[in-house]
Amino acid sequence: MRRSLLLALALPLLASCTTLVTGEPRAGTTLEQRGPAGAVPSGLERFYGQQLAWEDCEPYATNETTQRLYRGKKNLECTRLEVPLDYGKPDGRTIKVGLLRQPASGERIGSLLLNPGGPGVSGMSTAAQLAPGVRGGELGERFDLVGFDPRGVGSSEPRVRCLSDADRDAERLDVDLDTSPQGIAETERENKVFADKCAASTGVELLAAIGTREVVQDLDVMRSVLGDEKLTYLGYSYGTHIGAEYAEKFPGNVRALLLDGAVDPVQNQVESLVAQGAGFQKAFTEFAAWCGQRQDCALGSGDPNTAFRELTLPLAERPVEVGDRKLSYSDAITAAIQALYSSQLWQALNTGLNELRDNNGETLLTLADAYYDRDGQGRYSTLTDAFVAINCVDDERVTDRAVLDEVARRYKQAAPFLDDGRPAVGALDPCAFWPVPVTNSPGVGSVQGLPPVLVVSTTGDPATPYQAGVSLAGALGGRLLTFEGTQHTVYLQGNTCVDEAGDAYLISGTLPAEGTRCS
Repeated sequence: MRRSLLLALALPLLASCTTLVTGEPRAGTTLEQRGPAGAVPSGLERFYGQQLAWEDCEPYATNETTQRLYRGKKNLECTRLEVPLDYGKPDGRTIKVGLLRQPASGERIGSLLLNPGGPGVSGMSTAAQLAPGVRGGELGERFDLVGFDPRGVGSSEPRVRCLSDADRDAERLDVDLDTSPQGIAETERENKVFADKCAASTGVELLAAIGTREVVQDLDVMRSVLGDEKLTYLGYSYGTHIGAEYAEKFPGNVRALLLDGAVDPVQNQVESLVAQGAGFQKAFTEFAAWCGQRQDCALGSGDPNTAFRELTLPLAERPVEVGDRKLSYSDAITAAIQALYSSQLWQALNTGLNELRDNNGETLLTLADAYYDRDGQGRYSTLTDAFVAINCVDDERVTDRAVLDEVARRYKQAAPFLDDGRPAVGALDPCAFWPVPVTNSPGVGSVQGLPPVLVVSTTGDPATPYQAGVSLAGALGGRLLTFEGTQHTVYLQGNTCVDEAGDAYLISGTLPAEGTRCS
């Protein structure tokens, strides 16, 4: 998340040798040892030089989505990497981090490690989704595309788990709109129960070691084990936070960092939340303008904020039945947020809001399910639980009730389409009851010896507003590439201008010209 340009030098191509370890691997498994490569911290030699057992990815699937992505894909291979649970105790308990790889098809530079953000999103499944598009181009020729599931997430072991599938379904029906003293007390009681369930199901030892601090160290182990003296990394959204912290801790180990959809390195949690509210309001306003040009616009011709609230607020008292499930008010809001991440989902949002007029919640429930990563069998991924667990050890904890009330008020002002009309009163969130302390340090300090970094920021990004990318590029001394559009992240998503600039940077270290804008 931050920096600026140092020297516009082409980065050297890194080569590494591959050694197949002799032994008796099970059928279909290839044992491989490429590390240790580059710098290896004292006491961690066995992790940095470990062999990996690559195999078919289908056994690593955790839900319907990953089953579909992995099944029969001969170009993909998966494994798990062993890392210390606590890097301060490398001889103690170990855990495993899942990796998925599409090998380079031509003259290989090294590995391009990928994290899609969240926190809590699976990098393995994201790499599998991007793999077909990458495979046919120069990026796929020159790099192994490697996605990883951060510790506790997805196919990594053990996984963070707080709520059962049935608990999560029930939680989505509980709208928590009562801001009376009794209502706030009940919400806080439920948040404490959530924290207690996380501790009971996951264990405090893992919860204490789930943060970005540890993920950054895991990332350096991956770099070495995959045979790369220097890291080439692509981070989206929260993944930019991982990349920025890696740059701070291991600046000499960086080859290239492409950071898209930046988390602001200097904003505190409160300011970030309010900025995000403003970002989603901006995206909603653009959706409303698009909708207003259509005869079937669900928002009509009046004030779109009012129209949206009039459509969704009745759900707070009377959810709409969808088969054997119900669409709640909170799910309708979640569906709208999901659709505002990309203009490609605006049609679905308009359809869902029109359906809601007819007491039909099917499309909106589908959008909300996508946000929560719930599959057709009613199974949830680790995404939502890991999102909370990671944030609770990464972010400062806000427990001052005056501050909470101020945040609620400012958020409603920033995002009036989401204003439910209740008094602006804040409640303690699950992190206030978390059983382990915050482990991450705020912000990024001065970074010396870092090669040029490329930050991509989108003018209409609702989740990580444009200015966050400006701030990140400045903090890291990096080059800013501006994309004019309304979506969250853009690289490798079909925009030729951005994709060509990103490819040139990752492959040869060539930065786009200062002030470059794509649309």
